[in-house]
Amino acid sequence: MLEYNTQLKKLELPEYGRNIQRMVDYCTQIEDREERTRCAYAIIATMGNLFPHLRDINDFKHKLWDHLAIMSDFKLDIDYPYEVLKPDNLYTRPNPIKYKLTSIKYRHYGKLMEEMLGKYSSFPEGSDERKQFISLLSNNMKKTLYNSTKEMVDDERILKDIKEYIGKEAENLTIEDLKLRSIKELQVKKANNNRNNRHKK
Repeated sequence: MLEYNTQLKKLELPEYGRNIQRMVDYCTQIEDREERTRCAYAIIATMGNLFPHLRDINDFKHKLWDHLAIMSDFKLDIDYPYEVLKPDNLYTRPNPIKYKLTSIKYRHYGKLMEEMLGKYSSFPEGSDERKQFISLLSNNMKKTLYNSTKEMVDDERILKDIKEYIGKEAENLTIEDLKLRSIKELQVKKANNNRNNRHKK
């Protein structure tokens, strides 16, 4: 009768194959401790031969003994040459990463745009730098809003959002100050930038 892998016990570490697993299963059944230990070392040598390119990696042998313990379901009673994994440490969860949760006024613009708009007041009032800065950001906002909604963007909406972000410093801003481009112009500029970036690579 044919024996199919789907009918056999699931392999804990499939990369070693079923023959190695059978060797491990046999080893755990050996009653004499010294003979069982010799068998374990022979299995480790065979496992190492499967991955000769890893022999020079630090802790390679240690990993093999860990894997042997796992494949034996931690039932192999021998004196291991290394401190091997314990069942409780096999499925450890990483420590949770703490994220700094901050509110965002408009998610489609993102936190970075919010922070950039906060720097508007650091430029001298009436300076060319301030004018160029707000024009650059407002056009990016327009492009971002269009990409988010896929609908035509009203320039008045951009001006309104900027004033909400900046507050009193922006109360005298007008549509003309923003120098907003059409969506078509913004898309052409993006395509040209992408093309130039490809040529530089």
